[in-house]
Formats: sequence, C-alpha cells, structure tokens
Amino acid sequence: MQLQTMASASKTLTLCQCQCQWWSSSTSSSSSLHIPSRVTCRASESHPQQLSVDKTICQIKTSGVIACLRANSAEVALEAANVAIAGGISVLEIVMSTPGVFEVLQQLVKDHPRMALGVGTVLRIEDAKTAINAGAKFLMSPANVKDIMDYVQGREVLYIPGAMTPTEILSAYDAGAKMVKIYPVSALGGFQYIEALKKPFPHVSMVASQGITIDSIVEYITRGASSVVLSDAIFDKEAIAECNFSKIYKLAQSATMLGNQAVNR
Repeated sequence: MQLQTMASASKTLTLCQCQCQWWSSSTSSSSSLHIPSRVTCRASESHPQQLSVDKTICQIKTSGVIACLRANSAEVALEAANVAIAGGISVLEIVMSTPGVFEVLQQLVKDHPRMALGVGTVLRIEDAKTAINAGAKFLMSPANVKDIMDYVQGREVLYIPGAMTPTEILSAYDAGAKMVKIYPVSALGGFQYIEALKKPFPHVSMVASQGITIDSIVEYITRGASSVVLSDAIFDKEAIAECNFSKIYKLAQSATMLGNQAVNR
C-alpha cells in the first residue's frame, strides 16, 4: 500500500458516516489528547535514538495499558482511536489488518504527536519500514521476526516481539528486545504464567497480550507485567460494528483508570 501525503490522508479519513451513538457536541472540547501528568519520561542514554525508544518504553510502563485497535474501515478506525484517546488512552496500536492502517496512523501522529502510537501484528520487514515512515513509535509482532529486530537496532522505534516459552523469551531478549510480548497469555495461564516467568526473568520487561479483560489489569501488573494489551476489552466488537463510540469511550476511561491504579500501587 502506498503511503499518501498527510493532506490526502486528512481528506480521505473523514468521520464515520454511519448513525453513531456518541456524546453530545457540548463534550467535544473534552476530546483533546489526555496525557497523564505522571508520564515524565527521562532517559539515561545520550543518543537521540535511545532517548526516543526509552521515552516510548516509559510511556508504555506508566500507562499500564496498550489499546489494540482493529476495524473494518479506516474511517471507523480513526474515529474509534480518537474516542479512546479522549477517554484517556495514551498508548495505542493499530493492527495491520485494518484497512488504511498507515494512513490512519499518519493522521493520528499529526493530531496527537505526544502519544505513543504503533502498529501491531507486523510480520514483514516491508510493513515495518512503512509503519516507521508513517510515524510509528513502536511495532509489535506475535513472534520474533528477525529481519525486523535487526532493522530497528539504532533507530528511534521500539520493537516488541511476541514469545510464548522461556526459551523464546530469552532468545528475543538476547537478540535485542527491550520488551517482550507474552502471547497468547490467556491460553498459557494468564497472570499466573506472567508471575512464573518473572521468577527466572526479572530483568525482562513483559507485555501481556491476548484475552485480557479490564478487571484483570491490576492483577497482571501486580504479578509482574509491565503493561497489558487490551483489544476487544476496549474496542468491543459489537460497539465497533454499530459505531457505538460512547461505549468505547467509557471502556477506555475504565481501562485508563485501572491502569493508572495498577502502576501506582
């Protein structure tokens, strides 16, 4: 997919035209980007690339939540992303299967330059390069893609590869991963699996992903996860299908509140 210019993306990504359930226009002023005041990232390294990566890591850890968005159209994706941001989300990934994923990312980067915005389920180096050019601060994969890991070294982007077993986790860490996504965590034992993994790997920052609910955020982070990935828990499938953005806003608020509570315990 060829990247469009920012101007073109702005024109093509219009608001969802369906009859959406949404808050009244009087609340529109509250939809500006919410960055929790505690996100005051400092990096110890002097290199600009490292500073950028460390800041992204800091944003992920201080948020406690990575909102994972997939939608059937670019228009719905853009609107849903803005709603989640209005609800307090400060770290957001857009899944590769979303139509117009790179154009959506470009527009969000333009509108919310301070946010940690990334692309998920990145499996090809070509897609990784396009995502980086579109402004992604981080990339996520369900496995460790060596070409992507090698490419991001020394660049201003964080790569979070997926791993399941202790061997995979250690291999990803030794290859240069600063954070590792534990996937599919629910099928492996949930927060109890995270707790077990942190005993031999206390030095590895782990992001728990797959099947996590909002009410389990605190448990995951208490047991050792640096952050959790929430997909359907925020971007409810039915709400996305019906353009019920009010529901998404409320779910984002709840996730943000519990994420803040968890990391500040």
